[in-house]
Amino acid sequence: MRLPTIREEVEKDIPAIRALTRAAFARARRAQGNEPEIVDALRRDGHLAASLVATNMDEAVIGHLAFSPVTISDGTQDWYAAGPISVMPTRQRTGIGAHLASQSIIRMAEMGARGIVLLGDPGYYTRFGFHPDPDLILPGVPPEFFQVRMLADGPRPKGTVAYAPAFGEMPSKL
Repeated sequence: MRLPTIREEVEKDIPAIRALTRAAFARARRAQGNEPEIVDALRRDGHLAASLVATNMDEAVIGHLAFSPVTISDGTQDWYAAGPISVMPTRQRTGIGAHLASQSIIRMAEMGARGIVLLGDPGYYTRFGFHPDPDLILPGVPPEFFQVRMLADGPRPKGTVAYAPAFGEMPSKL
């Protein structure tokens, strides 16, 4: 299988990203149902730090990963949230999400990100260097699902993490 091309979104991708995100989360057990609206709100509010798409040979969008800045109560800067991440349902479990995730981590490091946080299955994201960190807390979320990855040397941040307002209230159950 040919790996998809990973690139920044362009304006013409927005409808495809919205449809892809809706389809990708339609049957997800832990979905909130508002993932397409989160991406749209991040974009509208200027909080979409990176919006990367995976495209097939025909340039159709088959995957998407959004990054937005987070705040940490200790004042640490240049940390970002990864997500939502979406892959076309008919192409899930084919390596597209893994390729998108690994390439996105590289791009975020190149952009100067010091670290990334995400909400997700620890069994999946540990392969990309993510792990729970007891020094970083996302209120209302079980710590095993809130994971971090440092991208730069330096002191590890400690404190409470807040996502962009587009995410609204974080789920209390995952």
